[in-house]
Amino acid sequence: MSAPQLGVLALQGAVAEHVRALRDCGAQVRTVRRPAELAGLDGLVVPGGESTTMARLADPVGLFPAVCAAHEDGMAVFGTCAGLILLAEDVADAAALTGYDRIGGLDVTVRRNGYGSQLDSFSAALPVTGLREPLPAVFIRAPVIERAGVDVEVLAEHRGAPVAVRQGRLLGASFHPELTADRRLHGLFAEIAEAGDRPRAMEPAGA
Repeated sequence: MSAPQLGVLALQGAVAEHVRALRDCGAQVRTVRRPAELAGLDGLVVPGGESTTMARLADPVGLFPAVCAAHEDGMAVFGTCAGLILLAEDVADAAALTGYDRIGGLDVTVRRNGYGSQLDSFSAALPVTGLREPLPAVFIRAPVIERAGVDVEVLAEHRGAPVAVRQGRLLGASFHPELTADRRLHGLFAEIAEAGDRPRAMEPAGA
């Protein structure tokens, strides 16, 4: 089977780290800044950063509606931290995003910076559905998932709140998996992108 063709939204955030992680999983990877660069992709990572800045940078070229359309045509999407905010159907404190397109589609309610400021950043080892060993996770100004819809699978929780979720070909995480050496969550996304709702186990990668 050929390697999945994956993109990383390259408007802001830890773009190089996501590119490296996906390549470590055997994917062909390119960066995406314009709608035309979505062509042929099996999946797209929307990284962390500032959700408002990303929305403003994407707006002039209509990038987020194009991402939404590509997802409807079968492209998988993985949103981390700010990317999760942009995937969420409902943002509890969305005033700063008013007037700008988001991607949407993930039936969750999130609150921006729900875990506090930069000074409140922390790391945690998370038990994750389908993984034998806990996943190291870095939380930096992370959003809180306050509600997950009935069709959303909660893959991991921290202090009783969901922090990694999946809904079909959408994957979301409150944290930054790209900032650790563990590639298992990126590997899961590569499998979702390549094989739809039937990912093969990626347990050995980065374990």
